[in-house]
Amino acid sequence: MGEGSRAVAAVRTYWLIAGMWVRSTMAYRASFAMTTFGNFAATSFDFVAIMLMFSRVHALGGYTLPEVAFLYGLSGVSFGLADLAIGSMDRLGRRVRDGTLDTLLVRPAPVLAQVAADRFGLRRLGRVVQGSLVLAWSLTRVDIDWTPPKLLLMPVMVLSGFAIFCAVFVAGAAFQFVAQDASEVQNAFTYGGTTLLQYPPTVFAKELVRGVTFVLPLAFVNWLPASYVLGRPYPLDLPHWVAFTSPLVAVGCCALAGLAWRAGLRSYRSTGS
Repeated sequence: MGEGSRAVAAVRTYWLIAGMWVRSTMAYRASFAMTTFGNFAATSFDFVAIMLMFSRVHALGGYTLPEVAFLYGLSGVSFGLADLAIGSMDRLGRRVRDGTLDTLLVRPAPVLAQVAADRFGLRRLGRVVQGSLVLAWSLTRVDIDWTPPKLLLMPVMVLSGFAIFCAVFVAGAAFQFVAQDASEVQNAFTYGGTTLLQYPPTVFAKELVRGVTFVLPLAFVNWLPASYVLGRPYPLDLPHWVAFTSPLVAVGCCALAGLAWRAGLRSYRSTGS
């Protein structure tokens, strides 16, 4: 089977499994509505905390509330889409420990697609909606001199951020083949990463900013491209053209995550029971 055929099979498998979980969820619509609203409300508290801070200060790291909301919304939407699509990857460690991953291995379908679609949670739409609302509000308040490149960069930021977060989810799952009980470590880079990006880079130490730029390139989700859109100085005094490299960074991250996943899957030796 060629690479193209494998990709088609993976997408088909993912949609079949995800569709099964969606049908299961919609069988209890009241429960779905309540859990989605609960997810929306829980994520909203992050932005409420930011608003409370701005009730005492006029700027945070030199950024106004609408500008911070802009960063928050971009991070929230990108991460929310990734969490919706493959947020179940953090369950892999449990499958490795109890041996239920073996069930997925004997099925004639790509393992990555099966793990990603497992227990597909449509309730996670609440996070996407909440981030979208904050982003929309920020766009009505922030002072941006819109140009064609800036308009083009808006959807590019969201899609690239989505791909980068997906790569982090997959790489974290690959790490669980070795560590087994490492879901919290994975969450530190996924959920922790999106929380980090909700705040301006100017409030963090330069060492941390370098780490999320050159080691784990989360800065390409919103910090760097948003700096171009907002007309802000770039973190680490990087050249302006780096704002448009998010798609390339996303492709590189996905390629490395794919290699890590294959290496982790090859190293799996079952539980022995």
